Amino acid sequence: MKPDTRTEHDSLGPVDVPADALYGAQTQRAVDNFQISDLRLDATFIATLAQIKAACARANAELGLLEKAEADAIVAAADRVIAGEHADQFPVDVFQTGSGTSTNMNMNEVLASLVKRDAGLALHPNDHINMSQSSNDVIPTCIHVSALLQLENRLLPALRHLAGELRRKRSALSHITKTGRTHLMDAMPIRMDQEISGWLQQVQDNCARLEAVRPRLAQVAQGGTAVGTGVNAPKTFSRLFCRHLSVRTGLTLQPAESHFAAQSSQDTALELSGQLKTAATSLLKIANDLRWMNSGPLAGLGEIELPTLQPGSSIMPGKVNPVISEAVMMAAAQICGNDTSISLCAQHGNFQLNTMLPLIGYNLLQSESLLANAAIALADKAISGFTVNQAHIEATLARNPVLVTALNRVIGYERAAALAKQAYAECRPIVDVVVEQTDLARDEVERLLDPRHLTGAE
Repeated sequence: MKPDTRTEHDSLGPVDVPADALYGAQTQRAVDNFQISDLRLDATFIATLAQIKAACARANAELGLLEKAEADAIVAAADRVIAGEHADQFPVDVFQTGSGTSTNMNMNEVLASLVKRDAGLALHPNDHINMSQSSNDVIPTCIHVSALLQLENRLLPALRHLAGELRRKRSALSHITKTGRTHLMDAMPIRMDQEISGWLQQVQDNCARLEAVRPRLAQVAQGGTAVGTGVNAPKTFSRLFCRHLSVRTGLTLQPAESHFAAQSSQDTALELSGQLKTAATSLLKIANDLRWMNSGPLAGLGEIELPTLQPGSSIMPGKVNPVISEAVMMAAAQICGNDTSISLCAQHGNFQLNTMLPLIGYNLLQSESLLANAAIALADKAISGFTVNQAHIEATLARNPVLVTALNRVIGYERAAALAKQAYAECRPIVDVVVEQTDLARDEVERLLDPRHLTGAE
């Protein structure tokens, strides 16, 4: 035995474990074997895993498999972990055994140690803490429940907050008419509230998509144990477990319609990841639009000015950059990368078990967290505070030759194109060129080419 260690045993024999560690032999083997990265499963995942253990203890006690005092002690220990205590006792790398067995046993061993320390009960990590369970149903359940908790408590509120800021900005800018753009080139006019309404609809649609995943996330694998047949778990265990975990989390959970599908596939996690990627792409589009509209301010579009948050250059004094837009865009890129990873992981549902569960759980929770934080930052540090350079917008709009599109039915496409080219070449307002080259009266041309009228405004 090495200094500052103690000897623990598992089915493979003795293992030296740090003397002050709450975990035991199986966790230590995982720490020794999986030195792949510095990534650890999210605190939300660990807390949810502790919630699962508490709900399992209650279900086992209700079935007469655990004494009430034993269940109470497990629940008390789990509550300490849920509260954030002992976070340093979960050292297992994300890149571990594909079932997440090492993380499941890490929790079992920590809870067994806490029960012994705090309640004086000698409960076995496998026989008592893991009673009626397998890593093969615990970890898939944890992926669903942790992702659903993150969705309900953080992500959907963040997206709804962003939608609220977009609504407020839309109402405030309904009087601004600007040049529309397709292919980054000048196009027909659009009101700024119309432009923002497009962003708002994207966010609302993403909320609806994410809400639609909730019923499938709420179906959990717990009770299927090793391969979905429920070996070593009473037939009513899954239902009782869901009842207890629902009470503890505030969610409405139910047993999976097929434990075989719930344990052998990660289709719902993949579905959620795809919706996260879609939402991230929407935020990237909004952030990039803002970045372009803010560009310049002298040599770019210069339509808006984003809030000044920090110096933009270590060498160019006075330069300010669209930092929130860029941060949001990078977060979106990471979420898209996570989706690719989850897609590859979900393909490894080999027979009765998916064998890349920890990475799915890690990436899914990271994507939800990134998306929530990006939505809040975009709302509070970009959308809510940008100002409009109305004079510049109106000056460029008045010179936009594409406005001649409104005369297609009057003078025909070919002639309108010729007039637009002339206006471009001579850098003259299109109204002046049309009046000069046609027999239309100026007041009629001004009426037909009025930018705000062309946006559909009355």
